[in-house]
Amino acid sequence: MASGDLRQRTKPAPTDNGDPPAANLNAGTTTLTDPKVAHPSGKRKHGRLIRWFRGFSFAVYFLSSCIAINLTQIVGAPLYWLNRDLYYAYMALTKQSFGLLITSMTYWWGPTTIRISGDDSVAGQIKRTADGRVEFAFPERLVLIANHQIYTDWLYLWWVGYANSPQMHGYLYIILKESLKYIPVIGTGMMFYGFIFMSRKMAVDQPRMAHRLGKLKTRHTAPDGRSYLNPMWLLLFPEGTNLSNNGRAKSARWAEKSGLVDMQHLLLPRSTGMYFCLSELKDTVEYVYDCTVAYEGVPRGGYGEEYFGLSSTYFEGRAPKSVNFHWRRFRIADIPLSDAKEFELWLRERWYEKDALMEEYLATGRFPASPEAIVDSKGLQGRTGAYVETEVRTRYPFEFVQIFVVLGVFGLVWNVLGKMWANTVGVFR
Repeated sequence: MASGDLRQRTKPAPTDNGDPPAANLNAGTTTLTDPKVAHPSGKRKHGRLIRWFRGFSFAVYFLSSCIAINLTQIVGAPLYWLNRDLYYAYMALTKQSFGLLITSMTYWWGPTTIRISGDDSVAGQIKRTADGRVEFAFPERLVLIANHQIYTDWLYLWWVGYANSPQMHGYLYIILKESLKYIPVIGTGMMFYGFIFMSRKMAVDQPRMAHRLGKLKTRHTAPDGRSYLNPMWLLLFPEGTNLSNNGRAKSARWAEKSGLVDMQHLLLPRSTGMYFCLSELKDTVEYVYDCTVAYEGVPRGGYGEEYFGLSSTYFEGRAPKSVNFHWRRFRIADIPLSDAKEFELWLRERWYEKDALMEEYLATGRFPASPEAIVDSKGLQGRTGAYVETEVRTRYPFEFVQIFVVLGVFGLVWNVLGKMWANTVGVFR
């Protein structure tokens, strides 16, 4: 579907009662206008008592894991003044722990099907494993962009890093709004992770970004004298915020003010931050990977945040029935970075294409299938034009224990040293 065709369509009008219009979610079989179907994942699967227990157990696991990770980071903080390379490697391990945390908590409390396809540019990089998982073969350094549907988009994209070979969930970097760094425990952890915090004032943000991006493109020297770059996945949401009624209105006003055609299913992207990042990293990164994300059940004209919040997904047992990814990649050498205006046009055209993909998803319940056969780890091929369907889960049942290993070892050593000290003092008394 050409972007020009997309621009001729108008947004469907809401129904008389203000509800979103009926949506053809899966080959026209499901609508949301029936008041008995208030949520795309159906009625609550649990009563109040079970929901309370799920919420309590989730909170205990999540908070205890976050505290353990944060304490692990604090224990390793002195490495910053001893050896910077060792410090960043150590923090990457703690970031892996957070990747394990969100993967395991989604598998236990918010299980969902992940349906994945891609165009020719990612052919051979998405494989089905023999045990039903997916394995991505994306490079160690890339810039990852995506449309922003709900607050937890980053959670599913972080899992992609976990499912990649080599695993990259310890090298994900996210650009976030500044207020998030003041969240107790979690904000401190994100600062240790080297995430980039934005105030949305370019005069303030540009020096910060230049500093952080400078670290991400710093070359290191191996013991054998070889120069290398650390792995890096930089995640950007060019829309700047998730899709919502407020964001939709702002995008429409900006389109009218700028004489642009607004998106039907996305927000108009902001190019300034991405342009700066790519300009800084262009000599150290070869590709931009683009993921178009859609959640099953969100009706035409509706917003995912209204259906798939933390409570619905993790406490009520109403996670999205499927999270759908469609992947593309673009060579940075082919992106017009010599002129900011040309880049803005390039990014907007990519977003019109993504909007057309979203239209196809809403009309058929599927993104375009991968054009090549899907090959599993044993070399067996699926049908041409296939999808990989899997779930967010860890490779091993008790892999989450790694979250607590470093802190446990430190506590054990501290206890042993304390007893040795006590015994030594006792001898000399």
